[in-house]
This record gives sequence, C-alpha cells and structure tokens, in this order.
Amino acid sequence: MSWMLDKKVTRELPEEWKGIVPTEVFLQEAERMVEEVEKKNIVLRIMGGLGVAMHCKEFRDFAMRLGRIGTGVVKGQEYSDIDFVSYRKHRNNIRDFFSDMGYAKRRATLSSAASERQIYYHPQGWFYVDVFYDKLLVANHPVDFRGRLELDCPTIPVTDMLLEKIQMWEAFSPKDLKDCLVLLKAHKVEEKSEKESIDASYLAKLFARDWGFWYTATTNLKKIKGFVSEMNKLGPEAEIDASRFGKIDREEITEKIEELLERIDREPKSFKWKMRSRVGTTKRWYNPVEREDTVAGFGIWEAILPKE
Repeated sequence: MSWMLDKKVTRELPEEWKGIVPTEVFLQEAERMVEEVEKKNIVLRIMGGLGVAMHCKEFRDFAMRLGRIGTGVVKGQEYSDIDFVSYRKHRNNIRDFFSDMGYAKRRATLSSAASERQIYYHPQGWFYVDVFYDKLLVANHPVDFRGRLELDCPTIPVTDMLLEKIQMWEAFSPKDLKDCLVLLKAHKVEEKSEKESIDASYLAKLFARDWGFWYTATTNLKKIKGFVSEMNKLGPEAEIDASRFGKIDREEITEKIEELLERIDREPKSFKWKMRSRVGTTKRWYNPVEREDTVAGFGIWEAILPKE
C-alpha cells in the first residue's frame, strides 16, 4: 500500500516508547501544528476524540475512570490519528504546510475526494493526520463548520464536539459514549456560545430544521441518559466499571442531558421538519457512510504498518 503515498514512510518509534506512541505526543503535536499554521493566517482546528481530551484536560482523571484509553489501532495506544478541520479556501496552504513539515500525503481516492478529506502521515510513521474542509461529510448527518472555527482554539467548539458524536446512527461506539460523558461532565449547558459551554440554543435551532438530525441526536442523548441510569447493568458492555462512576457524576450528567432535551423540544420546528416527521423512520433519515470496519480502514494504516 506504500504506493499510495507521495513519499516513503517507515514507522520508527523511539525505543523507550515500546511500540506505543504516548498520548502526550498526540496532544503536543496537534497543538503545535495549530500554532504553526496560525502564524501563516491559516485556520486549523482539532476535532474528534483528541479534541475532546484537549478541551477536557482538567477532567483527565474522569476519562481514565471511564476507561477512555487503549482504543487506537495499535493495542494499548489511546489514539491512532489526529483529526483536523479547516476551511476549503486554505486547502492548498494546508497541503504545503504538511509538505514543509516532512509529512507524506496519501494520494486521493474516490472516498477521500468525495468526503473532502486529505490524509497525511507523520515522517516517522507515528500516526496519520485527517484533514476535513468546511464540513464533516463522513457522517450520518454532515456537520457544517463554516463560520464556527473562529469560536474556539486550538479545538473546534465543545458544542460541535458533542454534535460530532451524537450525529452517529450506524457506528456509535463505547469510545464515542465515553467522549460524550466526558464532554457533558466537563461543560455547562447554556443558551449562548462560550468556550466552556454547550450551546443548547444552537443545537435546538439546528435540529428544528432537520427532522432526521433531530431524531438521531435526541435518540442518542436519550440512550446516553438511559445508560447512565442503568450503568450497573450496562457498564460491562462499554467496558466501564460502574463502581468508579459516582452518584453525583450520574446526577450531573443526567441533569444536563434533560436540560438539552427540554431546550431542543421547546424550539419551534420548521415546516420542512414537520412534514418529514410524518414519514418518520419508515424512510431512511440518515446518510450511510463508509466506515473503517467496512472498507478496511480505507487502507490508511496498511500503508505504513508491517504485516503480522
């Protein structure tokens, strides 16, 4: 698969890492890249699970109690890649930036072209980088970041982080559940856009225009609430030790979910929403997307990991 890269990359890790790239390296590298492109007036923001970790640094202990570790492709490694989003107008500048940094670019495929995504590999094969432009199209409900990236730095806004997770219908995983729990634990729910708050008003207005998005997001929020209330029974399925999840934590997260659901429900719905609601789930309401388990990771890791 190395022919997919525009230059050769060999996976070379420092001996003391024992085959696992430390989480701190992902955090430091991601933040450093955002700082470097900012000097060039390029907007680049961290998203995904790494963005959650960075935005919730003070709640690292809570994430550890949930078992939000060792979920990467490499066994025992917390992360596999760094996810970024930028604006399409910066596309060529981003390409030049990673080239100057010594990264190898994965050649475009039908999947990456259609999803407005570019993939780059660390010069020593430590990880790969995913860069999306304007929208997250690899999603059951595309998330539009236009006009949103200036609201926070170095990550996307926390509201969009939650949105990135609860838009999933087909592949909502224990990892995504844990990220949602951390986000809800670490942030307030408010009626405005602030760096440390989930903007309930923004979500409510967004869902009021799109019944499908509303249905998926509210269903996921209700499922998360149900999981929290039944954690003693359901915890093992998500590899969560319920005994490490206190009563105050459960009540706090449940209260925030209820607050979000109430605000979403209260928002007047559009005519389009009401018409689509009559059809309900008898017609598919989400976009099917390619996933790593259905297309072998798009050959992403195969390009640099040696075969067993």
